[in-house]
Amino acid sequence: MVNYRYLGNSGLKITEITYGNWLTHGSQVENDTAKACVRAALDVGITSFDTADVYANTKAETVLGEALKGQRRQSLEIFTKVYWPTGPGGANDTGLSRKHIMESIHGSLERLQTDYVDLYQAHRYDHDTPLEETMQAFADIVRQGKALYIGVSEWTADQIRAGQALAQDLGFRLISNQPQYSALWRVIEEEVVPTSKELGLSQIVWSPVAQGVLTGKYKPGAPLPEGSRATDEKGGARMISRFLTDDDLLARVQALRPIAAELDLSMAQLAVAWVLQNDNVAAAIIGASRPEQVAENVKASGVTIPAELLARIDEVLGDAVVTDPSETAKNSPASR
Repeated sequence: MVNYRYLGNSGLKITEITYGNWLTHGSQVENDTAKACVRAALDVGITSFDTADVYANTKAETVLGEALKGQRRQSLEIFTKVYWPTGPGGANDTGLSRKHIMESIHGSLERLQTDYVDLYQAHRYDHDTPLEETMQAFADIVRQGKALYIGVSEWTADQIRAGQALAQDLGFRLISNQPQYSALWRVIEEEVVPTSKELGLSQIVWSPVAQGVLTGKYKPGAPLPEGSRATDEKGGARMISRFLTDDDLLARVQALRPIAAELDLSMAQLAVAWVLQNDNVAAAIIGASRPEQVAENVKASGVTIPAELLARIDEVLGDAVVTDPSETAKNSPASR
């Protein structure tokens, strides 16, 4: 079963393995598989589910709502997000304006078939909307009981600090940040994590297996595995491509196999367990294309990687690791 961790300095506990519901196509076959994966997550004790209105242009929320129907609502922690364009892409169908936030929370609740979400997250920082307007809208949503807690995603340390100051003035707190984080992508460690610890936020991290690279299935000089994300233009091939052109990096990943074997873990389990060693990480988000993957990844919960093996991982990966904190700012468009 899965361990729980507190989210930030709040009283909310979430499962340290959180299921990420990210539909890319929205066809019936994929919908059925997604529902089966959600049921598999419930079967192994996962109660925290992360989605976003933009995933499959709102279809992912609909599928998650259907998959969770009949479950005791109080036993679940449901997270969703707002920022990216949804609907037909009208002038106000994006960003963190009061109009878009208020309309988006209503749409998300309807699709998720719930009266409230446990965590509502700003999916990126909005440079075109005054932060005061955004935070006032979130404060109103919390007071209305439509979201119990507020978080952000891929915000820089300075953005988190400014947001938290306004939130406290308005009577609530930011409790989480959702960044990309893995043994290969550590850009939050220098600035975002220390700031989050100071201000009472935890990380809910996405892509702990680096879009699948840390599973070891991509080998240097070898053809891409059939059916993998790297071959699926709709399923994330663009995101993973930056890793696949570096044979040295792929060779370094293969060199992690003895460490995984020493811990009696698969490569994917090692990758998920690695991010959970960071005490500012409340949860690692896992996705799945097959229900059995959920049961496998959950085995990373509760694993302790000894310090000497963490040091060996650092040594093996060497300068293949990305640590530049300026990468976080690049994740938020300068203008919508």
